[in-house]
Amino acid sequence: MRLYWSARSPFVRKVMITLHETAQLNAVELVETTVAVHLPPSDEIQAANPLAKIPVLQLEDGQSVYDARVICEYLDRMAGTELFPEELTARVQQLRWQSLADGLSDILLIWRTEILRETGPWAVITQNWATKVRAALGQLDSDADDLIGADFGIGQISVTCALGQLDFRWPDCAWRQHFPNLARFEKQMALRNSVKLTNLASDPDPKAAFVTKGHLSFQQAQ
Repeated sequence: MRLYWSARSPFVRKVMITLHETAQLNAVELVETTVAVHLPPSDEIQAANPLAKIPVLQLEDGQSVYDARVICEYLDRMAGTELFPEELTARVQQLRWQSLADGLSDILLIWRTEILRETGPWAVITQNWATKVRAALGQLDSDADDLIGADFGIGQISVTCALGQLDFRWPDCAWRQHFPNLARFEKQMALRNSVKLTNLASDPDPKAAFVTKGHLSFQQAQ
């Protein structure tokens, strides 16, 4: 199998954590891929996924599986590890956390792109995003005990990746000070081997890490 991959994507990281957790990492060839909204897609990535988004998992028969959620569930089913539980209540809980965390990651990614626009960000939109980010983190903070207590699954993976994106691209937001229960969850998840091995490295461009400086505050969350 081949995985179209980037070390900086929270959605690729979801797949990488899943590969570690399901002991399938050695079965996958990693193909480093650059994808950005302001860059034309390569022929190779668009042939693998018409939307030209990563991650994409290309199977041995040439079929492509795309969207991190679908890839993770495919890998989980292949390994029989139950990161996606069969029991309905547990499954819905995991999928709910996944949906909220993935939505949070989406906002963080498009917000950063908005900040980088030559004409500057549209304030009314970014204010709405800030409200949604605060609400999402507030909900996850309330859910922290359940996240810690539940069997490890796609929900915990997704939340871990969203928080990792906060640390990587929004380093001055100090979210841990305002969401201490969620910080406790993140600290526990950081002990897992799959999380350690996929931790996002510091951006090699020091300017890139501070593009978002001052754009996200949680003062209203106190």
